[in-house]
Amino acid sequence: MTAQEAAAVRAVLAARAAAGDATPAGTRTTPEPRKPAARKPAARKPAARKPPARTSAATRTGRPSAARRAPARTSAKKRSRRPVQPPAWRRYLAAQDARHWKRRALVVVLGIVLPAFAGALSPTPPVPATAAGTDPLNLAASTQQSLADDAARYRRLQQDLVGRRDELARAQAAEAQARADAATARAAVGGLSADLYRMTTEQRAPLLTLDVHDSGSVSDALWMQGLAERADDDRSLDVTRAARAQQAVTAAVAATRTAQVAVDAAEAESGTLLAAVREQVADLSPATTAQLAGLSAVPAAGEQQERNTQALHRWQDYLGALAVAGIQPPAAAELTDPTDLPDGFSPALDGTGMPIPGVALAVAGNRPVTVLPAETVAAVSVAFAQLGRPYQAGGTGPDAYDCAGLAAAAWVQGGLGLPTTAAGQWTTGAPVPASQLQVGDLVFADGGADVGLYLGEGQVLAASAAGWSVGVRTMTGATGTVRVTLPSPATPNAPLPPAANGNGACGAPPAPVGPVSPMWGGYGNGRIPTSALCAIGGSHALRCDAAAGYAGLAAAFAADFGRPMCITDSYRSFAAQVSAYRAKPRLAAYPGTSNHGWALAVDLCGGINRAGSAEWQWMTANAGRYGFVQPDWAQPGGEKPEAWHWEFGHLLDA
Repeated sequence: MTAQEAAAVRAVLAARAAAGDATPAGTRTTPEPRKPAARKPAARKPAARKPPARTSAATRTGRPSAARRAPARTSAKKRSRRPVQPPAWRRYLAAQDARHWKRRALVVVLGIVLPAFAGALSPTPPVPATAAGTDPLNLAASTQQSLADDAARYRRLQQDLVGRRDELARAQAAEAQARADAATARAAVGGLSADLYRMTTEQRAPLLTLDVHDSGSVSDALWMQGLAERADDDRSLDVTRAARAQQAVTAAVAATRTAQVAVDAAEAESGTLLAAVREQVADLSPATTAQLAGLSAVPAAGEQQERNTQALHRWQDYLGALAVAGIQPPAAAELTDPTDLPDGFSPALDGTGMPIPGVALAVAGNRPVTVLPAETVAAVSVAFAQLGRPYQAGGTGPDAYDCAGLAAAAWVQGGLGLPTTAAGQWTTGAPVPASQLQVGDLVFADGGADVGLYLGEGQVLAASAAGWSVGVRTMTGATGTVRVTLPSPATPNAPLPPAANGNGACGAPPAPVGPVSPMWGGYGNGRIPTSALCAIGGSHALRCDAAAGYAGLAAAFAADFGRPMCITDSYRSFAAQVSAYRAKPRLAAYPGTSNHGWALAVDLCGGINRAGSAEWQWMTANAGRYGFVQPDWAQPGGEKPEAWHWEFGHLLDA
């Protein structure tokens, strides 16, 4: 512990002593000696008495009689042997990563020290540390659950809103069709009315031309009369059609209005929910959000874990500096205009001296620090809490994500709703130049198909289709950035340039076409932890990129054959390789050399295991589209034919 931290701990103990709680958790107190009571003079010489035993502290504090009968020396000896419980902050520090305990100590000590010093450092009175629910770790855990519940509710509202918008679109289309039909019917009635107006009396009533003296005119008059009556009937039908068409318009307008009301109600409910989330995160202290960022992260493999850890600690150090200085991040609405900032904040400037909208500048100790909005602080902390979770195309959480799904899930827990596609997020945010890029901004690459939350130092936090997990990485080829805490632009942002590297959504590389190194993540053959793998159904698992390829392959197989793909084996641990070799020494690979131990191979059944079958032929024609191949040695006529064995890419010898 540094001298500064030790001084802070001593200060909080002094503060507790002044408040009447001078006994920290885990320490003992020595009761003050009691003045012996005066004895009355005896009338006669008292009998010889044994010297009284020294009373123990337990006796003086009201212990039961059995304790009073215990010799004082024995009681003191027992007290001296009783282990002293260390303070809570020391117990917490002992559980942290030994390599980074100094950094973690800052965040933990804040939970103890900050309430004692907040009155001197913050313009608002602090909440007493003894109040229920003010411990940053406990508050972070309850906040995480509350925000997760709100995010789930928001997703349900958005799904319902999609249905209501579809219904509104259908109602609007029906109204447009009804109006078109009504216009056609009115035009028909209008045309017949014009024709009737131009008719002569004889044309409207042919019988008036009947000449009783001309027998030949009778048949002509009757024929003309029939035509006139038929025309009258047609006009009546057209009038009826026009009336019914107008009724259909009225009904369609009512249906459209009802659908619009439903959409407005769903949007209002979503807006109310987001406003409540913004109020909640605005009240979170930096010490709490620092704890929130470290909750529920899943360990990653090798160097990825080191990048994740370093970025997380850098973020927690930033929040710790804000907490020590008593700086509470304001709401995004208060930072929109750099010329009108809350008291105690000044505009943040870029390298050219231009003010940066959406953030502010404050002083922490003796140096300036950029202050992000409360919504951004919450969103970035929530994103950090998802580190290590698997990538899934179209995933929006809470168990798996794609890049846009992670950004949307993080920001909705910051109180701002975003589309769940990268293209939609690009058109929603306000574009910012690279010179004004700030933590929490969305960074886009690969033609807008890849998006991540900027963390500073050229890094983003994103769900990667290349690494198949949520992690910290460097996004190369970034072509656009937006800040979602600023008002959306009046016109949509211009389309981003197309990807030039051939990557797909969320940085997905093309399927492997050449040799693939099976060694990855620093793990040995059969030594890969389950946390670094992705499930593919049942008890089977593969490396996450291979698992994604297998999922596409299995879906295509099921669509063509009407049944699921059959699998008997996937990742095989070292212990499982030993068991397989003992059971089938002539068939199984020597332990530690099986390609199943790299989590890149599968054994299939259901017809695929028979060379020449329809299923096997389908595999040879389609498996390569999903990255799977059958090695030469396993093909018919190979060194060791195994029609059932398929691997993700041609594996190099390791």
